[in-house]
Amino acid sequence: MAEVNILDTVPQRVLAIYAHPDDPFVASGGTLARWAREGADVQAVVCTNGDKGTSAVGDPSSLSDEGSRVDVGALGPKRVKEALRAGEVLGIGEQHFLGFSDGELDEATLRAEIVVWVRRVMPDVVVSHDPTAVFFGRDYFNHRDHRVVGWAALDAVSPAAALPLYFPKAGSPWQVRTVYLSGTMEPDAWVDISTTLAAKVEALSCHASQFQDAGEWFRSAVHERAEEAGRQAGLVAAESFRTLRLIA
Repeated sequence: MAEVNILDTVPQRVLAIYAHPDDPFVASGGTLARWAREGADVQAVVCTNGDKGTSAVGDPSSLSDEGSRVDVGALGPKRVKEALRAGEVLGIGEQHFLGFSDGELDEATLRAEIVVWVRRVMPDVVVSHDPTAVFFGRDYFNHRDHRVVGWAALDAVSPAAALPLYFPKAGSPWQVRTVYLSGTMEPDAWVDISTTLAAKVEALSCHASQFQDAGEWFRSAVHERAEEAGRQAGLVAAESFRTLRLIA
C-alpha cells in the first residue's frame, strides 16, 4: 500500500466550523475527542440551530421525544441542547452557536461571523466541510448548508481573518496554519480514532432528534464507516480529511 499521511501531531487550538448541531460529531467526532483527550483546546462554531432538520412535522403545539410530532419553534433549541450534551462527551471546550435558520445561510454574512470566531479563538487548525464534495454516487448529494459553510469557512480563514483590512472591527488578524476538510472525496490524511470511537457513538446518541432509536444498528453503522476509513490507511478505525496547509 502506498504511504499514507496518518496525523499523530496534536494541535494546540482547534476550531471546528460546521453547519448543523450534529455535524461536528458525525464528520469528525472521533478526531475532536482524541485531540481534546490529548490536550488540545477544541472549540466549535455551529452555524445553524438545526430548526428544519426533521421530516416528522405534525401538531405544531407539541414536541414529543417519544412520538413523531415536532414543534418547529422548539426543534432548534432542542438540537442545541443535544449538541451541548454531545460536546461534553467528547470534551469540546466551547460551542458557539450562530443561530441561523437551516437553508437560509448567506455566505457573505456568514463569512464575517466566522472571521470573528477565528480571531477570538486563534486556532492553529480549522476543521470544516469540504465544499467541493457535491455528488456522492447516484443516491446522495451534499446538503446546501454544508457547501455554503465550507466555502465561507475557507474564505474566512484565508485571506479574511489573516489580513487587517478585512473586517477591522472583528479583532486582531489571525493566520490559521492548517485546514482539514471532512466529508471529502479526496482524502489525504487520516486520524486514528480507535480509542475514541466509543465516545463518538455516545456523542451521536445524544442527538435523539436526528438519530431516533439509536440501537445496535446505529452503533454498527458508525463503526462500519470508521472501519472503512481505517482500511484506507491501514488502521482499525479512522476519520479522513483533505489537507490545506496555509503555513508550511
